Amino acid sequence: MADFNHHRLSRVPLVGMAVNALLAIVKIIVGLVGHSYALVADGVESAADIVNSLIVWGGLRVASVPPDESHPYGHGKAEPIAAAVASFALLGAAILIAIQSVREIVTPHRLPHWSTLVTLAAVIVVKEGLARWTSRAGMNAKSTALASDALHHRSDALTSAAAFIGISIGLIGGPGYESADGWAALLACLVIAFNGARLLKLAVEDLMDAAPSKELEAELRSIAERVDGVKAIEKMRVRKSGLEFFVEIHVQVDGDVSVRLGHEIGHRVHDALIESPHHVADVFVHVEPFQLEGV
Repeated sequence: MADFNHHRLSRVPLVGMAVNALLAIVKIIVGLVGHSYALVADGVESAADIVNSLIVWGGLRVASVPPDESHPYGHGKAEPIAAAVASFALLGAAILIAIQSVREIVTPHRLPHWSTLVTLAAVIVVKEGLARWTSRAGMNAKSTALASDALHHRSDALTSAAAFIGISIGLIGGPGYESADGWAALLACLVIAFNGARLLKLAVEDLMDAAPSKELEAELRSIAERVDGVKAIEKMRVRKSGLEFFVEIHVQVDGDVSVRLGHEIGHRVHDALIESPHHVADVFVHVEPFQLEGV
């Protein structure tokens, strides 16, 4: 099941690459014809997003490689590494767009043609739809890399929306309002930078083996407690690697049962967690004798 998920999810960034390639061509051509440097720059950013989607795709592919002697826990960490790289790319894009926005503000230039607004409106719809689809896939798979790809798509939609607002203000206001698109893009950069920083934090947490949500831990603990023969759960630790989780759990059983039966109960806990819908890759079960508190 895990291999199938990796294979299916790796198609998501490929779709993003194809869409970005088409949008980059359209933006650059319309921007040159319509005298909108902001739209040309937006097209260049879409071209750069192709590289980002390629990084995410590569991270998902490497994460799907089975464990080997050198990597007994698998290659899942490639997924948050790809997310971290993509986060830095998002922050870099925000800085570059901000620099270009300032140039647009201080440099006199002619107003763009109204036809650029049609292109920007179409881009906003397409990129926001792609962002939501990618984000939904990332949330279902708990993929930080896909979350980063979704934010890249949304940042593109934001910069396009900023350009749309800015160009509209410029066209309505006429001479003297040429810098409106630059100010709008500068505001969008702040949102993009915030998203990049937030995503980088998530990627670093995955790399540092941060504990998953309390809800997930509670669900896994509940599954183990329902296994026949388990008296109590002493402690449990869970870490995320790529799209999967590794669990270390200490279960308490009747201290008078045989070693063989205690071993069988441990296997039942292992199998119950592996077969759960929570993408558990492996479970280490430590069996201990049950003892009432205070005894």
